[in-house]
Amino acid sequence: MNLSDQIQAEFAGSFDATPPAIVAFRLMAALVLGSIIGIEREVNAEGAGLRTHILVSLAACLFALLAYEMLADPTGKGSDPLRLIEAVTAGVAFLAAGSIITSGGKIKGLTTGAGMWMAGAIGLACGVGNIALGAMASVIAVIVLWVFRRLSRSLSEAGDTAEQ
Repeated sequence: MNLSDQIQAEFAGSFDATPPAIVAFRLMAALVLGSIIGIEREVNAEGAGLRTHILVSLAACLFALLAYEMLADPTGKGSDPLRLIEAVTAGVAFLAAGSIITSGGKIKGLTTGAGMWMAGAIGLACGVGNIALGAMASVIAVIVLWVFRRLSRSLSEAGDTAEQ
């Protein structure tokens, strides 16, 4: 095969491990499920919002899809997808840590970082084809973010009242 044919084959959309329609479906699921958390963060004017959570989820999904492609490679090059998933986890944790600020004895951004980490896990779930697990995690995450935000505020206000 000449160079021109090789380049054309690179863009032909052939996937060894996962059919293109399934790849598209998994990427779209990661987009939608990552946006569920991102919308909640956006509504509450938090640092990492809709676009960040979507990109984290999409990237994690893509890495999971790449892990499948690595396993399907007949040459056996790079056949350890767990290392790739570990790298995704570490990379998202790095991003999440960057959103955490400590100032005056108060910590800000911890929930934002945790949300990005969750978006990464949801993207991985979508990438490996377990969209139902990603959807359940998204719903539970939003419930935690909404319900526990109110509970946390109520407890904080009760503590402030008790101190006076």
